[in-house]
Order: sequence, then structure tokens, then C-alpha cells
Amino acid sequence: MKLDSRTVPYRILANGARIVGLIIFSVVTSASSGGSVLGGIGLLLGLIVLGVALSIGWELARFRRIDYELTADTFDLNSGVFSRREREIPYHRIQNVDIGQNIVQRAFGIAEVSLETAGGGSTEAQLRYVSREEADRLQDEISRRKRGADAAEETEEEAVGETLFELSDREHLVLGVVSADFRFLGALSVLAPILAPQLAGVFAPETDLLLLFGPAIAIAGLVAFWVLSGFLQILRYYDFELTRRGDELRYERGLLQRYNGTVPLSKVQTVSVQENVLARLLGYASVVIQTAGYAPGQDGSQVESAVPIAKRDRAFSLARAVEPFGEVEFQRPPTRARTRYAARYTIGLAVLVGIFWLVNATTNLLPLWYVPAVAVVLVPVAAHLKWKHLGYYTDGEHVITRHGFWRRQTIVVPYDRVQVVFSSQTVFQRRRRLGTLTIDTAGGGGLVSGDAVALDIDSSVAEELREDVASNLQRALRVR
Repeated sequence: MKLDSRTVPYRILANGARIVGLIIFSVVTSASSGGSVLGGIGLLLGLIVLGVALSIGWELARFRRIDYELTADTFDLNSGVFSRREREIPYHRIQNVDIGQNIVQRAFGIAEVSLETAGGGSTEAQLRYVSREEADRLQDEISRRKRGADAAEETEEEAVGETLFELSDREHLVLGVVSADFRFLGALSVLAPILAPQLAGVFAPETDLLLLFGPAIAIAGLVAFWVLSGFLQILRYYDFELTRRGDELRYERGLLQRYNGTVPLSKVQTVSVQENVLARLLGYASVVIQTAGYAPGQDGSQVESAVPIAKRDRAFSLARAVEPFGEVEFQRPPTRARTRYAARYTIGLAVLVGIFWLVNATTNLLPLWYVPAVAVVLVPVAAHLKWKHLGYYTDGEHVITRHGFWRRQTIVVPYDRVQVVFSSQTVFQRRRRLGTLTIDTAGGGGLVSGDAVALDIDSSVAEELREDVASNLQRALRVR
């Protein structure tokens, strides 16, 4: 089978636009340095004609040299104009089949199909491009062949799938509101009142006026950043829908860039419920699913939410639909961990004030260098909040950890998915008899802040928990 014929004009237009832009930039740069204008125009037209001709020839050759086939056991892809490459991908190794369309591709009626395997986060095979109908057919057919004999026994209802979640208009709005990175906003809120007056004095003569309105301008900038980040999230998850079909989850989302992908439940490594500060205040959370070596919808190092926003209780219900676990009662670290955080924050604040003082002593640019010292009254509160949001829990089938204040993550790891479990101690942890337990899976590092960790627990408890997780892993593997 061949790619869709509309691929050729689409790629010619895309490549041609880049070629023309590069040539125009080169010629204009040459003319501005003293070259002949008429000669530059003639050279420009000649290079454009040559570039477009080469692009047409290349895309036609590329189109003719790419073909694919669904065999009984493998997906075969042959490609390459000068160097031929032939790939056979067994169906049982395919983890995700994703479909992507930007707004121009939707106008052309074509889509990109990406096949991901258990070998890692990189794409094993891409079809650029097939018709949207063919993309849907490939996704369904590959999923059916992965299931093998079980697919023949599917009822019509099972073939269509069960809708687990749809993003409502209200949830679109909530998603936009809670999408800002509050760690960044918090840092800007502290630094803006200190730096804005000095920048105003450097860049404008009306220093007094800008000193008055500098903080207001900084706040307006923070609000603008908040609105923009929220708007981009709404576009990203527009019309989000999550369905369950047999042993797969399927998601579809996006306005300008439309995505449709699959998540095999048998390959799930961890399920994470994530809540930033504002989402917690409003009672909302998101759900992230990680499969072996791949995060659904992954683009580079970015991780996709399986459910971008939902009421907290519903988010946990959806997480349990993916990986069944019971009610959780977290064990917090000992209170001496809280004392450690207070000392750490006090030292960090002292260093920051010292740096600001040093800068002002040498440049006189920071007369308000002492302002951050006011935050010392917040140190006990910050230490308590960090300690309060830490914890771990184990049951017969899972180890569950929680950490993070600005973005709290509750990470559920089935015992039979554990790859490595180890305990560790820093120099400062040893002084307070504390330790950290890390639970690594085949999808390790894909979650926003890494693996599941039980942070700053009693060192003897960390050792006991490490042995407990290791023994439960062996038991779970024997059962499986």
C-alpha cells in the first residue's frame, strides 16, 4: 500500500515555503551589503524556481519509494530514495498507534500515523501521510491483530468502546485557569518588586512614575502569562475524549493540532494523579498514565495527561479504572524531617539575601536588597506544607507514594511493574536518620518529576520498605 497522493502537494508546499523563505533571506542580506538590486531579484527568482523544482522531484521520488503492508504477524514498512530501509514490526511489540493532524493537514484530508514500540520513547515507524480514513483503519486493524483470537469474539458494543471521560465546557475553563506554573509565578512575584524599579531607572527618565507603576506592570505581566498559558492548554485539550475498548484506552484531543492515540492497559507501568495548588483549592486533579518506555502522546520529553482535568474524586475513580487500588491512608515522614526543611529554607533565604546585598554593595542597583528577608516568617509554614504533602502507602498489590506542594503527585506502582527499588541517604539525611526510597519502573523518568519516591522517611523504615517491596515484587511475578 502507498501513502495518500495528497501527501505530495502538501509536502511540496511545506518544503517550498521553507526554501523560499531561506532564499529570500539570503538574497536580501546580500543586497543590503551592497549588491545589485536587479541582480539580486534575478538571482532570487532563479533560486526559487530551482528550489521548487528540486522539492517536487524529491517528493515524487520519496512518494514512489515508500510502501507499507499489514501481514499476518507484522507491520512492514519499506522506505528510502537512495538508501533502502525495510522494517518488520511484530504486532505484539507495538504499544501505541497515534494519529496526528495539524490544521493544514485536516484541510488536505491527510494524517500522520506513528507506531511506538516497547523499545523506548522514539517513534519506530511513521507514515507521512495517509488519508484520515486510512489512519483510523490502520489504528483499528493493528489493535485487532494485537488482540489476536480475542478480537473475533468481540461484541459490537465492545468494538465501539465505552466512553470513560469527556471534557465539558466548564472543565475546559477550569483547565485554562489552573494551567499556569505557580513555581514560576511565585518566583516572579518575589523578584519583580525588587528588580522593576531598578530596570525602570535604567531604561526611562521618568523614574518616579515607573517606580510607582512598576509593581502594577509586573502583576499585569504575570496575569498575561497566566491567561496565555491557560489559552494554550485549552487549545491543546480541546474536545478531549477518553474511551476504553477492550484492553486499550483511546484518547482524542486538540483544536489546531488534533491527536488520536492508544494506550495498552497491559503495558501500564504507573498511574499518577497530579494536582497543582490552584487545582487542589478548586477540587480538581489530572491523571497521567505511563507505559513501558513511552508516555501516551509523548513529544520529546513531554508527558501527556490521560485525563487533563476532572473533579478530584472522579480523577481517582478514573485512575482506579486503569489500575485497581483501594482507599489510601498515607504514612507521613517523622516530624524531624519538617525541622530539616525549615533549616534548609532558612539557609537558602540567607544565601539569597547575601547575594542581593553583595550585588548592591558593588553596583548600587538593588537598594531593596533586604526585602526577601521578610519571607523568613513564611519558613515554618513552607516547611510544614512540604512535610504535610509527603507520604507512602503499601497494600497487597501496589506501592503508592505522594510528594510535592506546588504540584502534588500521587503515584501508583503495581508490584509486578517494579524494575528497581533502592534506598538512599544524603549527608544531611544521615544526620537526622532519614532516607529516601525510590521505586523505578520500565517507564521510569517519564513522569514530570521522575520515579515514585518515599521522601525523607525514617532510615530504618526505608530499609524495611525496600525489603517489603522487593519480596512483594517476587510474589507478584510468581502469581503472574
